[in-house]
Amino acid sequence: MAVGLMGVAALVFSAPAVVPAEQSAAAAPSVVCGTERVSGLAVMADEAVPCSTALQVASAYTKVWKSAGDSGVLVRVGDATWRCQERQGDPNPYQRCVNTADSGQWVTLVS
Repeated sequence: MAVGLMGVAALVFSAPAVVPAEQSAAAAPSVVCGTERVSGLAVMADEAVPCSTALQVASAYTKVWKSAGDSGVLVRVGDATWRCQERQGDPNPYQRCVNTADSGQWVTLVS
């Protein structure tokens, strides 16, 4: 019995966590995917976006975000194009990338 419970505990802790995102960062539930290596920011994504894709989008964005103006920048990951820009949160700003073909798919970077 103890071995079975340990296996369940390991399974629970190894999966990406689904948490309600900050209200300012997202209205829908999000998955915490990890940390973007260069910026050190946490990466969250819509449940429809695989964490591997979310981390690739975050990495592509952090390579060019210093040049992003108010309208943001476009990054391409796989077959998808994402529009990324800084948004004002409450109180802290955050970075958001939205799939240009499906606005329901998003990736958020937060501190």
